[in-house]
Amino acid sequence: MNKINEKNFKSGLATIVARPNVGKSTLLNKILGQKIAIATPLRQTTRKNLKGIYTDSDSQIVLIDTPGVHKPLNELGKYLSNQSKDALVDTDIILFMVDATQPCGLGDKWIWDNYLKDAKAPIILVYNKVDLIKNMEERELNVFSYKKAFERNLDSIKISAKTGRNVDDLIKKIKEFLPYGEKFYDEDMVSDTNMREIASEIIREKIILNTKDEVPHSVAVLIDSYKEEENIDKISAKIIVNNDSQKGILIGKQGAMLKKIGSSARIELETILEKKVFLELFVKVQKNWLKDKNAIKEFGFE
Repeated sequence: MNKINEKNFKSGLATIVARPNVGKSTLLNKILGQKIAIATPLRQTTRKNLKGIYTDSDSQIVLIDTPGVHKPLNELGKYLSNQSKDALVDTDIILFMVDATQPCGLGDKWIWDNYLKDAKAPIILVYNKVDLIKNMEERELNVFSYKKAFERNLDSIKISAKTGRNVDDLIKKIKEFLPYGEKFYDEDMVSDTNMREIASEIIREKIILNTKDEVPHSVAVLIDSYKEEENIDKISAKIIVNNDSQKGILIGKQGAMLKKIGSSARIELETILEKKVFLELFVKVQKNWLKDKNAIKEFGFE
């Protein structure tokens, strides 16, 4: 890493806001150069505000990846909505991320009207997935639809979070809006998330990727115990589902699905920790937990 220039150093918070499945977590991982946020093709993968810390010679950007914004339909939905709103209160800059493969829709307008219209922080409109549009006329029509929908003349940039196209230019643009000040975190930190939380999220990612629409987002992962030893970490986790049929899908025939989920999660954890991991998974049914305020709190969504 280049030597920090303390005299002209900038630091601040940049909050990423978007509809579900627009690419917020993919962008965060791309900027940091490593995976700290789970990213899947399914909606509403992110459930908690997650901080990613990008530090170079003249700045530190604390990027906040928020849950995808949508009208809440249950207690978990209300929690996700509040997570996104809370992140906007003290942020220095807002990255309003949209899907450039589609024209501006009702979801984007709802975010603008309910979250961003009266925001005090500057907003950069980030057009993502431009690599997926081959027809330039179609792309520009989509871009124009967003510009027309919002009352303010916003700074904007076209990127691909997946390929990294123009992501360096986005970082430069973010820096323009940051205040001068000391860094919040040590320069070698990339996240303030602990290993219990990381383990929980990795297990949940493997559930989503392996079960797809069968066990969508009515699943929570609780780490019952996490024991660190010199040569191995021992983790016991409980997977909470909404009904008995989902439990059956997760376990699979003769436990095959649960073994597959556990194996892929263990391999990724061993790569991160650079040592052996013993991972034990259990499945528990707690009916209608998505609508239960007490369960939402118990599972860490506060």
